[in-house]
Amino acid sequence: MESAKLLEAIIDTAIDGIITIDSRGLVESINPAALTLFGYTADEVIGNNISMLMPEPDRGRHDSYISNYQETGNKKIIGIGREVLGLKKDGTTFPFRLAVSEVFYKNKSIFTGFIHDLTKEKAAEDKLLKNTIELEETVRHRTKDLIAIVSELERAKDDVSNSLEKEKELNQLKSRFVSMASHEFRTPLSSVQLSASLIDKYVEQEKLDAVAKHTGRIKGAVQLLNNILNDFLSLEKLEAGVVMVNQEKINIVHLGEEISGEMQMICKKNQHIVYQHTGAIAEFNLDAHLLKSSIINLISNAIKYSGEDTFIEFTTEITADTCTIEIRDNGIGIPEEDQKNLFEPFFRAHNTGNIPGTGLGLNIVKRYVSLMGGELHYWSAINKGTSFKMIFRNNHIDE
Repeated sequence: MESAKLLEAIIDTAIDGIITIDSRGLVESINPAALTLFGYTADEVIGNNISMLMPEPDRGRHDSYISNYQETGNKKIIGIGREVLGLKKDGTTFPFRLAVSEVFYKNKSIFTGFIHDLTKEKAAEDKLLKNTIELEETVRHRTKDLIAIVSELERAKDDVSNSLEKEKELNQLKSRFVSMASHEFRTPLSSVQLSASLIDKYVEQEKLDAVAKHTGRIKGAVQLLNNILNDFLSLEKLEAGVVMVNQEKINIVHLGEEISGEMQMICKKNQHIVYQHTGAIAEFNLDAHLLKSSIINLISNAIKYSGEDTFIEFTTEITADTCTIEIRDNGIGIPEEDQKNLFEPFFRAHNTGNIPGTGLGLNIVKRYVSLMGGELHYWSAINKGTSFKMIFRNNHIDE
């Protein structure tokens, strides 16, 4: 008797809630600590299903938990503590740690639940998490400010440095860019040098036609140099997202003839650019500068990667709402395994050997075509040649 009174006193004064239920889930006893936690009186709870103290989905599943245990003996809760939510009388929920034990008393199973309120612990965790997030946010903002200051210092340093010093401070990618860009200038510069020497000779002989011819070649080579330089500079503009597209009605045929004439001057021996336009319409809405830069890049590649005594086909076609521009050569072709990286900046196929090039042209062309709303397709095979086709659609012009 004394032991029973002592046990009852321990249960009544325990700081954690203690609830006992029978095998049907009905509450047989509940101590004061548990009543305080849930906000009920003993009469409101005893004799009712324990699920009244649970929010969904546990409320609807609890009876099946008990029956499943009785049928299978599989202990999912008994002897295993876990965190759950309790439902108070006022409808609010609170977190607690639940530990369940089973005892056999007077030929029946009694399940005892020990309830340890986790409200304060969870509040402390939430506060810690909030403080951690705030600290991370503070660090992020200060890091951002530091990066901005460093960037500003870098820009100031660049502003007071000359072009050569800037290039020395750039990373390996920029250094490689400068190295390859120099190769692109050699062909037109050689053409200028040769034509200048021949002009001196023809002036002495008073061969004015020959002087005019080579003067034109110099002009064309200088223009090509300018175009190449613009292409290289365009990469930086593309990366910065400041390339503006000025779509207007342009004469594709005149542009094609102009480009053919300029590029023919840098062709190899007996290498000819054959330009042909199909269709009665000659005008289309496109950006003249971006389109010319793209075509020059593609024809320049065709010249470099094709041999002497070859033809480079340059065709344009305009229908009611489509403009198609194709450059085809019979050159060395692009290895199939390299084609997946074809439009990556600075990438060059492994069969280019000592042929000079930057590996930037196709990247620029693809991005220019995309800016004009077009598509760039290609076909290539080793020693059979390469074809690039630019297609622009849904670009109507006034009749």
